[in-house]
Amino acid sequence: MTVIGIHTPETEGEGQIEQVRKKVKANDMQYPIAVDRDAKTWKAWGNQFWPSVYLIDKKGDVRYRWDGELNWKETKGEGIMRKKIEELIAEKP
Repeated sequence: MTVIGIHTPETEGEGQIEQVRKKVKANDMQYPIAVDRDAKTWKAWGNQFWPSVYLIDKKGDVRYRWDGELNWKETKGEGIMRKKIEELIAEKP
C-alpha cells in the first residue's frame, strides 16, 4: 500500500514549505506530501471539497472517492475507507 498526500494551499501562508513541514510533523504524517501551489492536481481531478480522498487499485484505477472530512458529524468515513483499503489490498493482481 502506498499513501501520497497532495496539499493545495488556499492562502500564501499555507503554501510556505516550512509551515507544511511543521504540520506534517505535528500530525505524525509518515508519507510523502507534494505541495501543488498552482492547484493543477486539484483541478485535474475535479475536486470541490477539502479534503478529497481517493483509493486507487493495483491497476491504477480510482475505485473509491470520499469528499470532505472523513468523520464529520458522526459520519463513519474513516472506518468505511479503511474497510475499502483492506478490500483492495486483499484483491489479487
